[in-house]
Amino acid sequence: MNISKATGEQKLQLCRTYFRAGFALLPFLWSVNFFWFFKEAFGRNSYAEQKQIKQYVIYSGIGTFIWTVALTAWIIIFQTQRAQWGATADYMSFIIPLGKP
Repeated sequence: MNISKATGEQKLQLCRTYFRAGFALLPFLWSVNFFWFFKEAFGRNSYAEQKQIKQYVIYSGIGTFIWTVALTAWIIIFQTQRAQWGATADYMSFIIPLGKP
């Protein structure tokens, strides 16, 4: 989709939709929203809806950063501590790797 041909109201509606959908545990949409609308929010000539788009872009960037940090921390903790957690970790695992008993 080429957002440069959309009106300011259509851009705002799309940006708002992506931001709200990110709360449905879809943080990927926040990252798409951030990168897709960044130039629109900070690099274009000013228009009426730009202020709201800018807020959604900033909040999407913050949400993406928080999810990235949290997911990275969880992956590191789980991968390094899985063997010590025993059966509990096995219940959380989709695939049980062979290795340390």
